[in-house]
Amino acid sequence: MKTVLLSLVLLSILAGACDRSGGGNAPSNLGGSGYEVVKTYPHSRDAYTQGLIFHEGKLIESTGREGKSSVRRVDIETGDIVQKVSLPFEYFGEGLTLLNGKIYQLTWQHQTGFIYDPVSFEKLGEFKYFGEGWGLTHDGQQLILSDGTHRLRFIDPSTFQVKKVVSVTDRGAPVHRLNELEFARGEILANVWHSDKIARIEPESGRVIGWIDLSGLLKPGEVSDEDAVLNGIAYDESTGRLMVTGKMWPKLFEIRLK
Repeated sequence: MKTVLLSLVLLSILAGACDRSGGGNAPSNLGGSGYEVVKTYPHSRDAYTQGLIFHEGKLIESTGREGKSSVRRVDIETGDIVQKVSLPFEYFGEGLTLLNGKIYQLTWQHQTGFIYDPVSFEKLGEFKYFGEGWGLTHDGQQLILSDGTHRLRFIDPSTFQVKKVVSVTDRGAPVHRLNELEFARGEILANVWHSDKIARIEPESGRVIGWIDLSGLLKPGEVSDEDAVLNGIAYDESTGRLMVTGKMWPKLFEIRLK
């Protein structure tokens, strides 16, 4: 996410929260938390990936940083940008999702979100929310927003009122810095900023039921920027494909959970 120094204390908390490799005791439709790479695709190094979704066989990606933020449609096989709309210079783009035929995109600190047509990328409107915007997904009825804390907000997409707030915990300890989100087969998948692990979250309770450890996806030296971290999860309901990538990563990975 943003370019700040992580404290040793926060790192130790994350390490303690992320040391479990199993799927927990709760049943899950996603399967286990081990993984295998099914296929590797190219990904644009200039994409500061904040959100990633499937739409009609292509990826729609939200990118960040002031003056460089965008919503772009990407050809998976080639990594080429086939359609793009840029945000106004002052906005730092964040997570996005597609619900009820509309794309919703967050911005970081402006407390403003944008609504687009998923085909033309025409801007349909704006919406407001309190605090920072990091990740965004939905459960079919409500938008689910992360703000860098351990809390997830469930938001009515018609009124943009917060309907409930869920605290995400792993064995009773809060899991902070929740970032990019994806809803898949009844679970919320969440990147944890500056971690190689994805939390698998039970939506009703906020309890982490497992971790997907993706350390080692990139080879040493493939990225050098300290902000080039794992961030970006896309699940295709029609095919069951699960894609992951990172900010400024040269590769996009299709993975299968074991």
